[in-house]
Amino acid sequence: MNPPHLSPNARKTARQLLAQEAAGKPSDVSMPAAIRVCEKLRRPLCTLAGATGFHALLGRALTLAKSQDPQLGAVRVQQDGSLEGLSEPRHSQDGPAGLALIAQLLGLLEAFIGQDLTLRLVADVWPDLPAVEAETDGESGNDLTR
Repeated sequence: MNPPHLSPNARKTARQLLAQEAAGKPSDVSMPAAIRVCEKLRRPLCTLAGATGFHALLGRALTLAKSQDPQLGAVRVQQDGSLEGLSEPRHSQDGPAGLALIAQLLGLLEAFIGQDLTLRLVADVWPDLPAVEAETDGESGNDLTR
């Protein structure tokens, strides 16, 4: 089975989130940027879908991302929703494994709640993130992150 098509926004937003986390405070860079992104998304997604829903969403994103990057083979979603086994460089903003995982997570969110709400959720968690515009059928949508 082929992974679902990711919107250009999912991949672009994933790159921005990873870059933002990689450039974080020195005390924050003790774990890979992809794990920090997942941890920051955990609270609003648990509010939206519950802890079990977050676990299922992250688990599905990980399964889809594993088909894109074999480095994710040893990564597991723990019972509490945390990730174990991701060993990308600590200061990497765009490691392929982390990018695949975050892009798949955002892509699933877009599929379930829509692109507009996904961008609003991201903007709530990362208010300083450069604006990302929703793309609909080849047209640029409204700026939803500000």
